[in-house]
Amino acid sequence: MSSELLPWIGYLASVIIVVSMMMPSIIKFRWINLVGALLFSIYGFLIDAIPVGVLNGIIVLVDIYYLWLIYSKKETFEILEVNADSEYLKRFLHYHDARIQSYCPGFQYTPDENTICFFILRNMAVAGFFLAHRSQPTTLCVDLDYVLPEYKDFKNGKFIYFQLKDRFVAAGFTRVIAEGNNQRYFNYLKKLGFNETAAGVYEKNLTV
Repeated sequence: MSSELLPWIGYLASVIIVVSMMMPSIIKFRWINLVGALLFSIYGFLIDAIPVGVLNGIIVLVDIYYLWLIYSKKETFEILEVNADSEYLKRFLHYHDARIQSYCPGFQYTPDENTICFFILRNMAVAGFFLAHRSQPTTLCVDLDYVLPEYKDFKNGKFIYFQLKDRFVAAGFTRVIAEGNNQRYFNYLKKLGFNETAAGVYEKNLTV
């Protein structure tokens, strides 16, 4: 390998490591850190810096170990239904408002008699908040599906739209509609089985 190319491998590995440190999600951190450490390990061996290669090789193994723990760990999901005028709910939304606005621009909490809201608990820790309303007898419209940064791994969404599906159907809902103007949200919905029915409007059939 060209001696001129070697330093760039080290620079790239450094950048990737720095990026990993900026990830709020522990899963993203582990994956990106793994890639950076792997590059650093290769770089270390290529320049005959054996301690650098070995140390980062160990970091790769550590990242793999913790990723295995994360993906194999069985978590307990529950919902905690709250009243629409819950003081804790209001304080939660206020505390997370800046992040919610970046994810769901223009969101305002305006509950009515058709409001459905609950916190998603993972191992008894609050992992997110779900807010929706009944717009028609059989249609559930999502107003907010917010997940705390450290829990952004689609498990919350799978719990809501798959494990809770029977609960929604029992309540009389046959479809879920979600709207937005955020591409990240659209990608999230697609991965959970929603289909785009109009610009910025996604729908999921609960009866199939």
